[in-house]
Amino acid sequence: MARSTAFFMNGGAGRVIASIPAFELYEKENPKDDFIIVCEGGTDFYKGHPTLSTRVFDHWHKGLFETYVKDRNCVSPEPYRVWEYYNQKCSLAQAVDIEINNKGLRDLPKPTLNLNKTEVVGAANVVEEIKKVTGFDKTLVIQPFGRSVENMGDFLVDPTSRSFQLNNIIDIINILKKEYGVIIMSEHPVVVDDSPNPKHPVAQPEIPDMRIWAGIIDIADHFLGCDSLGQH
Repeated sequence: MARSTAFFMNGGAGRVIASIPAFELYEKENPKDDFIIVCEGGTDFYKGHPTLSTRVFDHWHKGLFETYVKDRNCVSPEPYRVWEYYNQKCSLAQAVDIEINNKGLRDLPKPTLNLNKTEVVGAANVVEEIKKVTGFDKTLVIQPFGRSVENMGDFLVDPTSRSFQLNNIIDIINILKKEYGVIIMSEHPVVVDDSPNPKHPVAQPEIPDMRIWAGIIDIADHFLGCDSLGQH
């Protein structure tokens, strides 16, 4: 009897989002495989998915090994080591598809993210408030830093070079804030203008829920980011 599969997804939420189209296809193309997905980076973006959500487990789920993993084959997809990816011939989502489905490079649908009503309304309220404060009808979300950025005294440093340089992103924001309601997506404060009443205020809301951020990005007119969650 063929064993089903336990896929272990490591990394952050961006990798989780990028994996969704590949797992949708795997489910369709392998109907006899009762596979599960073990999320080392969190399950948030699988929540609400019509078919994948029931297959998803946190890595600390009680009895995970004995109940779900022991009788399945373990697979740990590593999209960054796919030849097409590191030669810039495919996206991260396509690299995951190549890894788990072994069908080569192919076009993929967009990831399925199903937000609930509270998340949709919460995101809409944030965007509308920023429009009122800035006076602009169009909004732009900017994510300047990847998850590997480090706070070193007065400096923000990314040893992996997957973030904007702080002085560069401030220059960019100062240009864009004259035409857009700018929303900065970052847990690290970015001081663009420290005057008491700036002519062009920039929003940096403290929103820990990444699904709300997904809703904000969906509603906003534009997104500018680096190699991290928002871009995926």
